[in-house]
Amino acid sequence: MTTQDILHETLSALTANKVRTALTMLGIIIGISSVIILVSIGQGAQSTIQNSIESIGSNLIVINPGAQRGVGYQVSTGRGTSRTLTLTDATAIADEIANISAISPEISGRYQITAKGTNTNTSVTGVTSGYSIVHNVFIDEGSFISDRDVSNRAKVAVIGPTARDDLFGADSNPIGQIIRINGLQFRIIGMTKSKGGSGFGNQDDAIYVPLSSAQAFLLGDSSYVTNISVSASDSTVMTQVQNDITNLLLSRHHISDITSADFNVMNQADIVSAASSVTNTFTILLGSVAGISLLVGGIGIMNMMLTTVTERTKEIGLRKAIGARRRDINIQFLIEAVTLTVIGGAIGIAIGWLAAYTVTSLGVLETSISMPAILLAFGVSAAIGIVFGYYPARQASRLNPIEALRYE
Repeated sequence: MTTQDILHETLSALTANKVRTALTMLGIIIGISSVIILVSIGQGAQSTIQNSIESIGSNLIVINPGAQRGVGYQVSTGRGTSRTLTLTDATAIADEIANISAISPEISGRYQITAKGTNTNTSVTGVTSGYSIVHNVFIDEGSFISDRDVSNRAKVAVIGPTARDDLFGADSNPIGQIIRINGLQFRIIGMTKSKGGSGFGNQDDAIYVPLSSAQAFLLGDSSYVTNISVSASDSTVMTQVQNDITNLLLSRHHISDITSADFNVMNQADIVSAASSVTNTFTILLGSVAGISLLVGGIGIMNMMLTTVTERTKEIGLRKAIGARRRDINIQFLIEAVTLTVIGGAIGIAIGWLAAYTVTSLGVLETSISMPAILLAFGVSAAIGIVFGYYPARQASRLNPIEALRYE
């Protein structure tokens, strides 16, 4: 049989029962579109998390309080709540560690903020002037916390645009406005530029006050900090700076074994790598769940093709009687199965891409569709046609022509 004959026969066979063909393709369409949508959600989440981590600073190294256990920095539940880091630790790091461009000791917590009859619960961070350098914070209006504000324990604050919207309304000028944090009045001296984001990690939904003011008026302790952020001078020295900081703090805290350390040091690459590992697992899980529907769709194709073989038994017998080879029959039914899955896969890819694009456009979730994912989905659909179409095609090719002609 020529290629033209095979294609003509395939088209005729698939259009002979349009409803059955459409229902069989539906399983593949749903499976492929589900894979595209769920994988794009997973990849979008990975991209969002990576961008969020990278936006918090350049060449960032973060020191948190809390005991770490062994290799891999598996931190205990005391992380972030233990009081093992002090201002003097930050001063020592600034004075003794090379290749540091800026350092930022910080105190952070969530507080109820009130202003002119409005209120919001948001993150309040006590910072020094180095915070804006370490974390790439830029001022849209007013000014950031200065060294003078820190030395004077000034009751001033810098507000993020989301916090501004919640307290004063969008497009309002918050400079000079008074807010109450923990019942104490703070005057707003600046507003940061928007970085985007959502949830508890939203850097736009934050308020910054002088570190000394946070220690004296909010935390009630003038020595401990919740973490220390360091900006290395270059990405190539981050690992060296991280090791130097670890050794310095071990010495200062009189700890001989790193597994007994009461702090943990992570660089930005470690954080991104850990987040990527989690989101990759999440993406694989979502894709695997969607892949189950592809298996169901493949079984549906096999069922249809076996039914078709039964219905076309006499036709197969007649073809073999007039000289059709087993190979011709095998190819004919195999191509019919592959055509079903390829067409269904193409439709599924289009639906999945459109759904993912719509979800992103509406701002519901951030999705990311990659070409490898589309090619993989298309390849999987073709593979399903071959795998689940092989058995029916083989059964058809092995029919005895005499028995097939006698089949009722």
